Amino acid sequence: MQQNLSNQPTEKIILGVDPGTRIAGYAIIRIIEHRIELLQYGVLKLDKYNSHELKLKKIFERITQLIEEFLPDEMAIEDPFYGKNPQSMLKLGRAQGVAMAAALNRSIPIVEYSPKTVKMSVTGSGSASKEQVAYMLESILKQKLEAQYLDATDAVAIAICHHYHANALPSAASKKKGAKKGGWSAFVSENPNRIK
Repeated sequence: MQQNLSNQPTEKIILGVDPGTRIAGYAIIRIIEHRIELLQYGVLKLDKYNSHELKLKKIFERITQLIEEFLPDEMAIEDPFYGKNPQSMLKLGRAQGVAMAAALNRSIPIVEYSPKTVKMSVTGSGSASKEQVAYMLESILKQKLEAQYLDATDAVAIAICHHYHANALPSAASKKKGAKKGGWSAFVSENPNRIK
């Protein structure tokens, strides 16, 4: 984070990562004061690589490129969630690990968030769909996002979740207290300023 010398606004760059072994999402956001600007987002398609080791190498290389290009102050990454297949969980954990190693190699602080926490922070519902998350992100960022990049929009959500938590800003989750759990309509009615 840049120092606030004179009256210049403070700035922070956050790298959000949604690790995966078939598709990995990434996003870079810049925070100036409390304004969120999306600098870049995208996906790394890993299906074309035939070995798990090569997939891990590609994740490490892409995250390293993003770090070199944007010089993020912090990384926010999604926790691997427990699945039915232990082998898939192990592979996902490795994907998360190499992304984290790229950040640790540059001494970038890392914070992990569960999928439920990310959804709750952005939409007010921990069970929101990827489409609902993307819709709310468009409202927050005031820009259209590419629908085919839902893994990338998940990475944007992870970065924004981190911004909300790191700065103790009122997120959708804190505004929703008292509302019926999982109530999308309750969130919309309580947060008209976050809907287009």
